[in-house]
Amino acid sequence: MRGGAASGWAPLRYPTWRRLFVGQLTSHVGTWMQLVGAQWLMIDLEGSALEVALVQTAVSLPVVVLALPAGALGDLVDRRRVLVASQSLALAAALALAVTTFSGAIDPVTLLALTFAVGLADALRRPVWQAVQQELVPRELIPHAVALNSASVNAARAVGPAIGGVVVAAAGPGWVFAANAASFLAVLLAASTWRREPQPASRERLRGAIWAGVRYTRASPRMRRVLSRTFPFALFASALWALLPLVAARRLGLGSDGYGLLLGAVGVGALAGVIAIPHLRAALGANGTVTLAIAVLGVALAAIATARAFLVGAAALTFAGAAWIAAVSSLNASAQTVLPAWVRARGLAVFLLTLQGGQAAGAALWGALAEHSAPTLPLFVAASGLAVTAAVGLSRPVRGGEDLDLSPAEGWSEPQLAFEPEPAVGPVLVTVEYIVPQAAQPAFEAAMQPVGRARLRAGARRWQLFRDLADRERYVETFLVPSWEEYLQLRRRATLADLRFERRARALAAREPRTTHLVAAEAAARMRDGQPSDTASTSPAERR
Repeated sequence: MRGGAASGWAPLRYPTWRRLFVGQLTSHVGTWMQLVGAQWLMIDLEGSALEVALVQTAVSLPVVVLALPAGALGDLVDRRRVLVASQSLALAAALALAVTTFSGAIDPVTLLALTFAVGLADALRRPVWQAVQQELVPRELIPHAVALNSASVNAARAVGPAIGGVVVAAAGPGWVFAANAASFLAVLLAASTWRREPQPASRERLRGAIWAGVRYTRASPRMRRVLSRTFPFALFASALWALLPLVAARRLGLGSDGYGLLLGAVGVGALAGVIAIPHLRAALGANGTVTLAIAVLGVALAAIATARAFLVGAAALTFAGAAWIAAVSSLNASAQTVLPAWVRARGLAVFLLTLQGGQAAGAALWGALAEHSAPTLPLFVAASGLAVTAAVGLSRPVRGGEDLDLSPAEGWSEPQLAFEPEPAVGPVLVTVEYIVPQAAQPAFEAAMQPVGRARLRAGARRWQLFRDLADRERYVETFLVPSWEEYLQLRRRATLADLRFERRARALAAREPRTTHLVAAEAAARMRDGQPSDTASTSPAERR
């Protein structure tokens, strides 16, 4: 894509992505209307400062509960169906909140519970929506698509809270909740028009798929670096969303309409951020953009803590909105570009779990601090935490995967076997023998480290490189997989980037490495005798 601000809007050229984006934007407007209604209703119900802050926790905590299963579902079943199901659940939960409020049966506990229920449906949607981006736009436009998705949340924040505040003041929070329920219809309509190409059915089970996603992120240095920056950022930045209602009501003396306008300033800043992000990424890179955004958000929190006038608070929140979207979208884009297709929804679920978990924990923390002091103190503490997080980013930079080819690899040779094992037979021990000249050994050992991480990302439970004490040039690589089926999955999951790592290491060997595939002797005996192979699910103690 050509440079310039216009490139930030390029994903809108793709019709399916555009329809889903507009549906998401409409739903986000309803979501922010609901947040204003819920937070202000909690104040009207004379909820404590902690209960007001827990409204934000009720929004964020569902992602902690459901993100990993939702991500696994997004990789195992049709993602379009998951979108439809999640929005149907959200519609039902929002209607229940509206009916309960209209009937006068609402109380702080019920409000938090139903807000949590709406959040559960949203948590089911989020990793799937993130994962479909690379199906709908070219890979080079992913950072722009992510920025626009974040902008849709914040653009909705520019109008949703203002509308919600006016509606709450004029007609009551029940009508805000009803409007949010109606907004979910927009996503349902958009998803129903998407004719997604059939995808190969996965034979993974849900529990195994969840752990495969966790293992992948744990074995990916770049993904770990993204997550290590995301959690502290979310923890400290959550003070903005958790304490802003208290700042508006108790420090600035505003009503629900004024609070809505303050949140609108955040949305205006987010729209400005969408224009600025492509220029910032071009000039500073992903890590520089994240670091600058976190620092600016810290300054904005300090300004909000000291603001005593509406205009000062609105100006600070404009910068906060731009900084928030720049940080979140850059971290999200970096995560997306280091995840191959087979694990993308699960990996993004881990990212969302980290982001929302930080916000949920932070909101409870800042609310508890505000119980014993004015909001000024926790805002200053959070601003200081953001300053430290930005400083750490200078020495531990975030890297995306733009330089990695994550297409499925097709260069793997077929294993030479005397017999074809049953899928459940295991565990399987794979050994690869290398003969490496002594002069090349330091480079070989270094080159094998990314090979080991690739094996672990693809599903190996253990990996190790051994050196033969009787032969100075002999190395043996070993990795363990629970079953033959999972070994075949490991091979299917390998990417061209993984293959490049392996070829780089093999080029240092004196001859072509020799690979062997071993199964547990008891499992092999059962196959030989024609007995069922259950060793993959039976412990040694049970077999004795």
